[in-house]
Amino acid sequence: MAEITISSKKLRHNFNFLKTFFEKHQIEWGIVSKLFCGNEIYLKELIDMGATELLDSRISNLRKIKKINPDVTTVYIKPPPRKSLRSVIKYADVSFNSDLETLRLISKEAGRQEKVHRVIIMIEMGDLREGVLGENLVSFYESIFELPNIDVIGFGTNFNCLYGVMPSNDKMVQLSLYKQIIELKFNRHIRWITGGSSVVIPMIQKKQLPKGINHFRVGETLFFGNNLVTGKTIKGMKDDVITFYAEIIELLEKPVVPEGQLAENPSGEMFEVNPEDYGKTSWRALLDVGLLDISPDYLIPADKSIEIAGASSDIVVIDLGRNPRKYKVGDFVKFKLKYMGALGLFNSDYITKRLVD
Repeated sequence: MAEITISSKKLRHNFNFLKTFFEKHQIEWGIVSKLFCGNEIYLKELIDMGATELLDSRISNLRKIKKINPDVTTVYIKPPPRKSLRSVIKYADVSFNSDLETLRLISKEAGRQEKVHRVIIMIEMGDLREGVLGENLVSFYESIFELPNIDVIGFGTNFNCLYGVMPSNDKMVQLSLYKQIIELKFNRHIRWITGGSSVVIPMIQKKQLPKGINHFRVGETLFFGNNLVTGKTIKGMKDDVITFYAEIIELLEKPVVPEGQLAENPSGEMFEVNPEDYGKTSWRALLDVGLLDISPDYLIPADKSIEIAGASSDIVVIDLGRNPRKYKVGDFVKFKLKYMGALGLFNSDYITKRLVD
């Protein structure tokens, strides 16, 4: 059975690296834990490391966090569905919001639960995901700042989530100015400007981040150690916290070119034949994992000689060439992963999950 592992030692290394990094720059931060899909062993590991704020987009995962340690601050990181507001208020200490009527309903539900629910207003900064338009922020805030049982503790935004719009100094300055405008007009203190996710970290390293940005939500860089601008590993961080292993279930020497009339496969792909490949053979291995669990685009073979030939719903096919490493049936092939690939594997009930060392 295929399995995905997390190295406790390397995860803690990356956590301590970021903790020191953010403390140096006087920035508060929380861990986006949605990658773990509610795995209680992994969530407990984050809490045991010293995480005091966990952010997730699934209410069921926040419920598990509160079960493990009710003192951890939980943050719901997308606009809450109205039908789920009771659970959102119960299990999330903070939520991201951009809809006026939803906030009125949150106010009422928080009152019923005798709570003060903390809110971060998301502002649209160009990537066209969630967020109030900047020119409407003053009137939006005016409509909600006196609602009972709600405490607006911050403004936030997202970059590189939908259309790939990247953060810039100009956009961050603009975000900081929104905070100043609201504070001056309404004589209210706004605690956080949560300037973004892992993609904004390189701005800190280059000393390009305005001082007003004082909160980050970090997932991918913690788990993969990567600079999302350059695509390289950040110096001092580990890029192999997460490892995936898939078992070889068939290994045969076969023709490189398929035989017969070609049509689209079930994934809608059309294979193109390279005339130079006629008559050639290679060793092809079938792995015990498929599109149901992960797209092969997200798999990075640790053995650079391996090529991924394709995938069906339950099988990934790899090309071993002349098989110089002498792989055999029953061996496990090791992969690094891209973020979205890891997300799919953690969400799959068919993949074994383990915490190692």
